[in-house]
Amino acid sequence: MIKLVVFDLDNVIIDGEAIDEIGKLANVEDDIAAITEKAMQGEIDFETSIKDRVQLLEGTSIEDIEKVADDLPLMDGACKTIECLKEKDVDVAIISGSFDVVADKVKDKLGVETVYTNSFTVEDGKLTGEVTGPLVSGSKLDVLKDHVEEAGITLDEVVAVGDGANDISMIESAGCGIAFNAKDSVKEIADIVVDGKDLCKVLDEILNQLTTEEETETVDDEEAVEEEAEEAVEEVEETEATEEAVEEEAEEAVEEVEETEDSEEAAEETEDAAETEDKKEDKKELPKSEFVLADTMEGVRKQKDEKEAEISKVADEREEFNKIAKEQRKIRDELNASLKENLNKAIEYRNERNEINKEVEAAKKARNEANSKIKSLEWSSGKRDKIKIENEIKKIDKIIETRVLDIKKENQLVKNANDLRKQLMEIHEDESVKTEAQELKKLSEEEHEKVIELSEKAQEAHEEMLTYFRKTDDIRTAADEAHKKFIEARKNASAKHEEFKAILSDIHVINKKLGSNKPKKRKNDNKGGSGSNKNREERERAEEIFAKFKQGGKVSTEEILLLQKYNIG
Repeated sequence: MIKLVVFDLDNVIIDGEAIDEIGKLANVEDDIAAITEKAMQGEIDFETSIKDRVQLLEGTSIEDIEKVADDLPLMDGACKTIECLKEKDVDVAIISGSFDVVADKVKDKLGVETVYTNSFTVEDGKLTGEVTGPLVSGSKLDVLKDHVEEAGITLDEVVAVGDGANDISMIESAGCGIAFNAKDSVKEIADIVVDGKDLCKVLDEILNQLTTEEETETVDDEEAVEEEAEEAVEEVEETEATEEAVEEEAEEAVEEVEETEDSEEAAEETEDAAETEDKKEDKKELPKSEFVLADTMEGVRKQKDEKEAEISKVADEREEFNKIAKEQRKIRDELNASLKENLNKAIEYRNERNEINKEVEAAKKARNEANSKIKSLEWSSGKRDKIKIENEIKKIDKIIETRVLDIKKENQLVKNANDLRKQLMEIHEDESVKTEAQELKKLSEEEHEKVIELSEKAQEAHEEMLTYFRKTDDIRTAADEAHKKFIEARKNASAKHEEFKAILSDIHVINKKLGSNKPKKRKNDNKGGSGSNKNREERERAEEIFAKFKQGGKVSTEEILLLQKYNIG
């Protein structure tokens, strides 16, 4: 995931080499430019080059340098590129061997907070010819490593953009290195090469990567949600009694769905941004055509008719795919809303169940405490002894009644029973203790009834939770299918758009051929008929259509034919 984009300053953020422009103040621009070129080509090390160039500037007024810095132009597309990256929550930094007096002006213009540069040494308002800073002897990679460590990210999450030999270390080590109007040595090691003085081309490459990353993360998140939901349902079916397991699975499913929705929204924003950029790119130039014209003008006109029919068909197919994408996106969003609603209901029942379970635990605790006190009272009151003796007497009586005994043994058992009866008569149960025990027993029974009643309510809430949770599985499957259809339709529409541009490029080739063979019209200075007025009005209409197309607006087949008629675009 791209989290940081690092730019060089000279010839990347600003359109020019700052030190070369400053050299004009001391009339040493040629000498400085020669050293700069050697450094850019990697023929001399950067430390030597920067010290030699600054030495040539000794005595130059810092005030004059600040004026030069104010006038240095930004690279085309710089403002838009920085603004767009910020909107995408991508951090921006500048790492340059240039100077803070220049970088400070750029910071204010672009709103870039993080800048690493060198500094002139100044005394009495004049340069001493010496230079200090982290990029005199240190490399840009050293500075970048310190920054990413402090930011808590990795080099794999960085895009580095530069043009010269001193940029190679960071371009080579970053997750993505972009050579921008660069020297050959830089192009050889870069992941992406961009030519042309327009930073929007660099922005396009970065947005393409962001789009790919978001789509990949969305698919991964959706698969994770689907797997998690399936596992949760299986767990519920197998171990419904294990409430904690079900609760954990439900919570994880909710979190996964929310993350998926965020990822889908981010992916769509990136896709929309990329689509906008594509339209802007369409304004600049169409793809190069390799169309082979027929040998005869009749054949060329036939080719034109065929291409016009073809472009109309492709335009209709593109619009149909866009329509499908819109419909599937709506279906998916509605399903996701329903999914979230079901999960929220499940959470409501889960919370209700948990609150009831707290009451169950309180009732159990009160019942158990009452039972414990009853047992304690029974021991202290002698009731247990009384029960024990009564049971012994019953046991003896049963033996006497059911067994054939000799007289001696029978007399002994009778004696033992009588002795136990005497002991029983001597035990007197404390009435106050007896009353307290009865009250505790009543309390225990009441609390036990609460346990049973509340447990049933908790189970009902638990079943409702499971019902809503299980519904999410089918909804999730349907939402996933709609999202896949949405992505597929968007890709198909994009492919048809590329076909459209290619055919339009071929039509331009045909129009040029037809236009070059048109007979010249004779001038008629005496009268301007209604035909010329009509042609003028049509041409003005064609120019308006082309202006709309440049702004990213849709163009109908009829409008395309009007553009072709006047060879506009």
